[in-house]
Amino acid sequence: MAGEKTIQLYLMDGIPKGRIKATLANWTGIAYKIPRTELDKAKNIKYLKQSGVYFLFSPSDETQENIVYIGQAGTRKNGEGVLNRLQEHKRNPKEDYWTEAVAFTTTNNTFGPTEISYLENQFTKLASDISRYTVKNGNEPTQGHVTEEKESELKEFIDYTKIVIGTLGYHLFEPLIEDVPQNTISKKEIQSNPRLFLRPKNNQTINTTAKQTSEGLVLLKGSHINTIDSASVPKKISIRRKEKGLILNGILQEDVLFGSPSSAASFVVGSSINGKEAWKDEQGRSLNEIEKI
Repeated sequence: MAGEKTIQLYLMDGIPKGRIKATLANWTGIAYKIPRTELDKAKNIKYLKQSGVYFLFSPSDETQENIVYIGQAGTRKNGEGVLNRLQEHKRNPKEDYWTEAVAFTTTNNTFGPTEISYLENQFTKLASDISRYTVKNGNEPTQGHVTEEKESELKEFIDYTKIVIGTLGYHLFEPLIEDVPQNTISKKEIQSNPRLFLRPKNNQTINTTAKQTSEGLVLLKGSHINTIDSASVPKKISIRRKEKGLILNGILQEDVLFGSPSSAASFVVGSSINGKEAWKDEQGRSLNEIEKI
């Protein structure tokens, strides 16, 4: 799905935090982003009376980690579809965790029970594999049986959905580090965005690697972490270092995204540190020097 794309976002309430309708050029799919508080305003949207799939989003109150529930909704005998299912979630006192819903259906109403079961299954698998969000589904949805031809159509729908979800601000299906073949990257790109190693002022190399992305700096799984906090470690960093299962025997157990190089460096050494100077490439160039290339 690489290449240029045109997405139209319609602010249904005239404000960015209100309801948003999203369409993509040459695609029969249609998406609606609806705040939980604005769900009643969506009752007259005809497309939401059809079958479809939906995502319930919210950060966790306790850890502020991102969480998502992925579901499907068929058309009921009373003519109600996706919206009716969202309203059921809203009325359930045990489901007060979500704040926004994103629903997907089609402009030509082509989804039957088999199609939405397949999509729910695939979206849940993808989100679980990427692990950017905690998937709140209790059990893995059944895939159902689709023909090869239909599966090809639905995979295309999934590709477009991933684009729309990302455009709406959810990195649910985007890995922290893109797996790009080295032979497709130019030498200049490699030089301007190399793998980074932590080398504090004493020039002692710590067995820790990181990679810059458009979102920040990703500390890579397997990096060595100093598990002792100093008095100068920022409070937020200290709390994150104590997250259950994140560090085991001084080894990072998963890729972790940080908003700045200094935050990532402080996480590694357990003290306040200037990441722009401490992170260096194999040639010993600091981030400050690399960014001047």
